[in-house]
Amino acid sequence: MIWGLVQILLFQGIGELISQFALPTLPGPVIGLVLLILWLVLRKGINADLAMVADGFSQYFGILFVPAAVGVVLFLPQLKANALAIICALVGSVILTIASAAIVVRSLSLEKSSHD
Repeated sequence: MIWGLVQILLFQGIGELISQFALPTLPGPVIGLVLLILWLVLRKGINADLAMVADGFSQYFGILFVPAAVGVVLFLPQLKANALAIICALVGSVILTIASAAIVVRSLSLEKSSHD
């Protein structure tokens, strides 16, 4: 389990270094996450330690939404004033997300079937 946490922190640290010296407009953890995903794709799998740490983190993701909920309550008058625009943006983004995910899944499934 410790090795899985070390891997996550190592990639976040590498991402922070790249962010500081090469790509200051991108957050270090985002760069680290992309590097971790690329590393896992190259390895073609996730080891047990990393999977255990990821499962442990995912159990507590709900806690991360508490500050956002407090922010929503704080800006409730502005949200009410712009409700139509916010609803349109949310519906549009959901539709675009579902459509883009479908396109990616379809292209990957076609690519996989052509290799078989």
